[in-house]
Amino acid sequence: MRPGDSDAGVRGALRGGVVLLALLALGSAAPAGARSDQFDTVVIDAGHGGDDQGARGSAGLIEKNLVLDVGLRVARELRDAGIRVVLTRSEDRFVGLEERTSVANDAGADLFVSIHANGSRARQARGVETFFAALDATDESAAELARAENEAFGLEGAVPAPSDDPLLAILGDMIATEHLKDSQEFARLAQHALVDESHRSRGVKQAPFVVLMGVQMPAALVEIGFITNARDERELGSAKRRARIAADLAGAILEFGRRFDARRGDAAAAQPKDRAGGRF
Repeated sequence: MRPGDSDAGVRGALRGGVVLLALLALGSAAPAGARSDQFDTVVIDAGHGGDDQGARGSAGLIEKNLVLDVGLRVARELRDAGIRVVLTRSEDRFVGLEERTSVANDAGADLFVSIHANGSRARQARGVETFFAALDATDESAAELARAENEAFGLEGAVPAPSDDPLLAILGDMIATEHLKDSQEFARLAQHALVDESHRSRGVKQAPFVVLMGVQMPAALVEIGFITNARDERELGSAKRRARIAADLAGAILEFGRRFDARRGDAAAAQPKDRAGGRF
């Protein structure tokens, strides 16, 4: 065996494996009009936890506690509507990136929703924004937020570098694109549901959130308000506002599920379901 043959063989095997995985993944997508599994499983990911407190408001509200409470409320709403819900955490503990993505992928979920509360040095910043995953951020504020959230995972939170192998890069793009449109659609639904005349919209954006990049399903990260803004913190601290957020977010999820099933030709499953939010 000549020097370099071993490395070339390993690279060839890896390329072959990725090609096979890509073909399997792409081949698993149902053709238009074909019957596919019904939308029935959602992963709710409450951000931070344990020693990782996330953002903190001047009145003492802590992100990890807030988003866990909202996540549990969303889970109850969805379960009442007949949806199977898997939680990445149901108590105050730190969950690493690998565990979060493994929980979602092992569940075979149809949607991954990560719930967070924003923080900023600019105390006047307030409102709701929703993200889907992309290597290029919409703007610098989105990029800065993604960096901050990714740092919570330590070394796990490093954004994967693009592949030097053109074939692997193309195949990676093909697999990612499979869920990109669905992720964008849900992000828009969630943003629409959570915003009204009293709660400012900061828009739907893209950014390289690693927690969204490892899941094999449509995924979005929802920032439900700025915990560092006095008005947002006061509202987010109230049970009434949290219940409203949970009901509206659950409504967006159920509407996404209805559309998801309709695209796959499941007319019965696509009928409107009872939604506490009532925004669609």
